[in-house]
This record gives sequence, structure tokens and C-alpha cells, in this order.
Amino acid sequence: MTLTLKHGTGWNDTWQRARSAAPEAFDDARARNLVGGEWQAVGTQAEHRTPVDGTHIPGPALVDEATAEEAVRFAVAEHAEWSGVDLDERRERVTAAVDALAGERDLLATLLVWEIGKPWKLACADVDRALDGVRWYLDQIERQAGGRAPLPGPVSNIASWNYPMSVQVHAELVQVLAGNAVIAKTPSQGGFHTLTLAHALMRRAGLPVSLVSGSGSQIGSTLVRGEGIGALAFVGGRSNGRRVASDLADTNRRYMLEEEGLNAWGVWDFSDWDALAAHLTKGFEYGKQRCTAYPRYVVQRALLPQFMEMYAKVVGSLRFGHPLAVADAGDDYPDLSFGPLISASKAADVTAAYEEAVAAGGAPIIRRSLAEGTFLPGQDTSAYVAPAAILSPPSSWSLRHREPFGPLDSIVLVDSETELIAEMNVSNGALVASVATDDPDFAARVSEELRAFKVGVNKPRSRGDRDETFGGRGASWRGAFVGGDLLVQAVTQPVDGTDEQLYGNFEEYSRYPAT
Repeated sequence: MTLTLKHGTGWNDTWQRARSAAPEAFDDARARNLVGGEWQAVGTQAEHRTPVDGTHIPGPALVDEATAEEAVRFAVAEHAEWSGVDLDERRERVTAAVDALAGERDLLATLLVWEIGKPWKLACADVDRALDGVRWYLDQIERQAGGRAPLPGPVSNIASWNYPMSVQVHAELVQVLAGNAVIAKTPSQGGFHTLTLAHALMRRAGLPVSLVSGSGSQIGSTLVRGEGIGALAFVGGRSNGRRVASDLADTNRRYMLEEEGLNAWGVWDFSDWDALAAHLTKGFEYGKQRCTAYPRYVVQRALLPQFMEMYAKVVGSLRFGHPLAVADAGDDYPDLSFGPLISASKAADVTAAYEEAVAAGGAPIIRRSLAEGTFLPGQDTSAYVAPAAILSPPSSWSLRHREPFGPLDSIVLVDSETELIAEMNVSNGALVASVATDDPDFAARVSEELRAFKVGVNKPRSRGDRDETFGGRGASWRGAFVGGDLLVQAVTQPVDGTDEQLYGNFEEYSRYPAT
């Protein structure tokens, strides 16, 4: 069967829709930067290819350090004004921004499909979660902000590319609602057009937001250490996180640093394989390109036959391919588990990691083929990877302590409770972990020993939203934990100016130790 592109979803159509929706933020060939309260055609145009089919699309306009400094200075000045705006007006303007974003929900989702390869349903969910989450804060903010004031300066946001709406835009809108101006950097790997449209709508609603694109090596320090910044919210890898933490060491500044961790499922004395299969199937959404994915399974040796029977069916059922490829142009969007990875280079890295593990003695127990995917005739598939799994990967494997951020799983066999705990804790800290077991006493004992912020028993854990706290343990997180009341607390301070202890995972140098 020959597939075609769903009607009206091509990149050119999507780009023109974005230009029409926010002409102030897009010119003929690129997105602009929001500096000094205005959309400016500044910065060096970067080359970019969409992971969906390798098509050249406008890349971000990368600003230099001087422009970033200008943006920070304006955000600081705007913060001084916005922090004096009363809560009722802030709530009214944020509500207007949420309504405007909801009005462009489908366009935002289509941009996500093209920029970062999200299947349609997941792209819509990213937008919806952002807006629904902020609506919850709009209802709760009067209670949450009682007795509290905005920070001394704006909040700086440096986020990853995989959830531009439900992580970055959501956080910014709550920060603004709490009385802070914000400045944000677009991720260089994707999501910059989505964020440009979102920030255009936010700015139209009268919100104090600034948005710049640039490489971390050029402007990262400015957005971390810039004079007058009140707090930093960072999402990224551990190496960049360590550099950011080092940059922050002498600033006495609030921070939330989310870093990678290797989340694991432990399987011990377990029998409900159908239930586990449903969780694992859903876990492959977006090709496991998310911070709460589970790419590692630590399995009791005696249960390997049952586990593999279940796991093979799960992997065999996954549908992957072009997120907009349909049999007829008028058909509904395809129902996929995942599309491409974020780039061809990332796909090559995941493939190389698989081959590395096999060459060093790991057992290649499952590897599906790209030929099983759904693609347009002749399209570039260099950013796509079919799901695969390695049994007993070597201890020298480059992914032993870190997440692949792709559909590549590892399965490790253990013979004791102590081994299971050790193998689940190999990355010295994770955001989530889960234990599959019929023995509640075993689950209780093991959960206490796992270095993960959230532990599920016979279910996965996720970032959560609304009133659910989010964070990590060990090397997966630094600074204040966030979510619900704690997110508002992290970006506000007591009205009387007294020091307070924030709930979090802090280094020794922080003035805000964990309670």
C-alpha cells in the first residue's frame, strides 16, 4: 500500500499557518527573537532538518552574548514592574494567554509533529497538559501565593526539546502567574517554532516574557549568571547540568535542575503479565524520548521465560513510522507508538550503542526492522530507529549508567534482592522507578532502597502535574522540587523577607537546604 501525507499537514502549509497566526514573530524565512519586548530579526540563521523526513526547515536564529545580555536586562526591568501587578490582573492576563493558546492548539500540535517528530495524539496531549495544568494553578494561586511575594528578579528557563509545551510553557505561565517576569531559551534541537508561536500569544496577552535562541556555549552563562536573575529552571543532561550547577555556585540563586537518570523496572516474584504488558506498551510512547521512560528491566532469573514471552509480544505490537503518513489524504492521523528520534545523529548514536553492546557480549534478543514501519515512498528515514533490546549487556557498555533516549532496552538478570536493588540504582539517582511483584512486603523493602524520587508498585510513575510534586534523587536532580504548591513556593518568597528552607535535593553550597 502506497502512503501519502495527510491533507493540509505539510510543512509549507504549517509554516504559513504559523506566519498567519503570529506575523510579528515570523518573517519570510525564519522565526524572530523576542528581545526588549519586541520580536526582532536578530541572530544568525541556523540550518535545520526536520527528523520527520529530513526536509530543510528554518532553524533558530542564534543570538550572540550581547543580545542575550540585552534580553536579560529588559527582563529584569520588566520584572520590577510586573512584580507590582496585583494577583487579579495577573490571573486575568494568564487566563487570556491560555485561551489564546487553546485557540491555536492544533497548529501548536502540528508544529510539534514537524519539529520533534511527535505522533499527533502525543503532540495534542503535550499542548493539552500544559493548558489544563495552568488552569489548575489559576484556581489555586490565591491560596498558594498567600503571604508570598515574587522573587527579586525574573526566572530564567533553559529546557529540553522533548516537551516544549507541557514542561517549558507550563512552567513559564505559572512563574508569571506568581508575579515573575520570565526569559527563556529555545532548545537548539527542536521546538523553537512551537515556542515562538506560544510566546507570541503570551506576549499579546500582556505577559512579561522574553525568548531567545542561541547555543549554550555562547549565551548559556548569561542566562544562568546574568545580573538580576532571580531563579533558574533547567532541564537537560548531567554534563550540562554539572556545568550549570558550577556556574550557580557563587550566585546564591534559587534553582531547579532536572538531569537525566536511568529509570528501571524491577521484576521479582511476579505473575500478572497482562497488566505489565499494558504498562510496557504505553511506555514506548514517543520512542522513550522522555525523562520518565523506563529503558532498563532488572528481572529475577527464574522469571526470564515469562518476562520474555510478554515482552516480545509488546515489542512486536508497536507501530512506528512517519507521523503524518496515511493511506488516503483524507484519513485521520495514524495511530503510532512513536515516529522518528529527534535527529539522524541521535538515531545513529542509538544504533551504535546497540552494536557496541552486541560486540561486547550482550545478547541481541529483539531487533525489529525499519521495513516494518509506515513511511512515504522514498522518504528519508535516517532519524528512525526500530525497537530493540539487549539481554545481559556488558558492564563496560556506554549506556550502563545513562538513558539511551530511544527505543533501546536492556534486560539484566539477578538472583537476589540485593542484586536487584544494586542493578536498579546503577545511575546513582533517577526520577522514577517501579517494582513489579506479587509480594507487598518485598515491594515495601525495595522501594525504601531505590534512589528514585517516585517509586511505583506494579505501575509506572510519571512527571505528574497539578498538585503532584516532581523531582529526582541523587545525580538526577539538583535544587528545589516542584509541582503544585512547591512550584509556586520555588518561584516566590515570604512577604516578610525571611529566609526559608525549600524542599529539594540541594548541594552543600546552597543557602536553601533540603528539609
